[in-house]
Amino acid sequence: QVQLVESGGGLVQAGDSLRLSCAASGVTFSNYAMGWFRQAPGKEREFVGAINRSGGMTNIADPVKGRFTISRNNAKNTVFLQMNSLKREDTAVYYCAASGELYRYAEVSAYVYWGQGTQVTVSS
Repeated sequence: QVQLVESGGGLVQAGDSLRLSCAASGVTFSNYAMGWFRQAPGKEREFVGAINRSGGMTNIADPVKGRFTISRNNAKNTVFLQMNSLKREDTAVYYCAASGELYRYAEVSAYVYWGQGTQVTVSS
């Protein structure tokens, strides 16, 4: 059974940092590109960033570029989202997801496994 479990969310103030983790089990982790998405109330799920299988390449969405970074540890089956200089508009539920595809990393439909999400709330 494949499981992706996010952790590290919480309530922070604008300008603070958070590090989200996503631990995978039941899957050969290094076979999958990993992505982070977020969804705010009343909005569609939004691409945040992705990292390829080896961790050598990342793609970060423009709204968070320069503030968020993605990394992974294949030995520990874990992917991370480091979020710095958080803003109120970063408030959302953050999801990690696994994709067997090499491309379409920004598309929800490219991901086959999803975590349950972790809430990030940024207050001003």
